Amino acid sequence: MSILHDLLLAFIAILPVVNPFSKPPIFLSITEGVAPDEQRRQAFKACLYAFIILIVSLLAGTFILAFFAITLPALQIAGGLIIARTGFQMLNPQKEHAQSVHEEQEARDKNDISFVPLAMPLLSGPGAIAVMINLATDATAITDWIVTALASAAVCVITYFVLVESLSLVRFLGVNGMNALSKLMGFLLLSLAIQFIINGTTSAITHLIATLNAAS
Repeated sequence: MSILHDLLLAFIAILPVVNPFSKPPIFLSITEGVAPDEQRRQAFKACLYAFIILIVSLLAGTFILAFFAITLPALQIAGGLIIARTGFQMLNPQKEHAQSVHEEQEARDKNDISFVPLAMPLLSGPGAIAVMINLATDATAITDWIVTALASAAVCVITYFVLVESLSLVRFLGVNGMNALSKLMGFLLLSLAIQFIINGTTSAITHLIATLNAAS
């Protein structure tokens, strides 16, 4: 039960930041005129790349923090601010994660959009990387790493099917349905961001108090 509980917690932490449910309109826009088989191929490659980025962030996260001398509280606060910004955008009734005209045109002109912009930054952007590094710092046993990797894989599999069925989802849910689903993800994302900031601030204050007590 403990492993299932940890798996669920990791899944809930990763799903909102990857947020596949806000991607169908963007995916359809930048793959307009592309054959269905090629759309599926691009979706599969994008999800594979996103999974690789998440796993690399998980495995190398603690080394990156140590190399740049970044403390975990600093990462949590910075990551929380980035995620909060995305959450606020998703709660906004305007088009979330909107790309500029130049960005959309550049994506349409590319033969392969699976890595940029799909995998990076749309699926595995700074917020997702920050979450994976934070999960890495909480890992104390090999099972923790495996559980987080499995949760990442599950999110990427869901993302693949969401992208492949983008047209059906948009038709079925409509604009209002997509907005409602995106706002739900935005609320979860904002809650996660606030928890990040709380954890980072609490850790920083605790460390500061301990340092002051040791110096006195």
